[in-house]
Amino acid sequence: MTERAVHAIESSEVIVGYHTYLSLVKDMIGDREVVGTGMREEIERCRRAVELASEGKKVAVVSSGDPGVYGMAGLVLELVQKLPEEQRPECEIIPGLTASSTAAGILGAPLMHDYAVISLSDLMTPWDLIQKRARLAAEGDFVIALYNPKSRERASYLDQIRDIVMQFRKPETPVGIVRKAGRPGMNYTLTTLKDLPSQPVDMQSTVIIGNSQTYVEDGRMITPRGYRL
Repeated sequence: MTERAVHAIESSEVIVGYHTYLSLVKDMIGDREVVGTGMREEIERCRRAVELASEGKKVAVVSSGDPGVYGMAGLVLELVQKLPEEQRPECEIIPGLTASSTAAGILGAPLMHDYAVISLSDLMTPWDLIQKRARLAAEGDFVIALYNPKSRERASYLDQIRDIVMQFRKPETPVGIVRKAGRPGMNYTLTTLKDLPSQPVDMQSTVIIGNSQTYVEDGRMITPRGYRL
């Protein structure tokens, strides 16, 4: 979390968020009013946040590492825009540290050149489109950061994406897996594209696949920027 995000929570009257994210900041909430909902109830909780803000309350929506990256910033803004102009509350998007950046710092410097971020969740995006995006990113030699890489319902998706990427990358291409990036219990693994299927990965993991130039040295994953040394 950034200092601005901490201040926003501490200065708000109401805290709104997904139950899991609220539990991560429970020590900061104190006796403030809380509006929490479960998975797939994003519209309901964001609508309630906007309603409370339009009533004059100062509301903080706790949303992922960065609210503008697979978070609730866009949905909140869309709901605000549906209100009559005179009723629209002021809405400030406070950036945080998204999982790919946090994971990259733990692994070394894998995002030093162009990279793509792709979520493997098909709740909002058709699976064939996700595969197409992965294929084009691999063909374009982007470093690829994968969010939501594996769940019980999507146990094979990561392996399918790995097979697509292997059409354009060597089997020895470095891959970093960071679980619980920036949170208690964080751990990471350095592996290769070839050995990725044998590694433990879950929904709390971020997977970073190197490009054709990425290498591992002294336990650090590095993608050269192109400087002549």
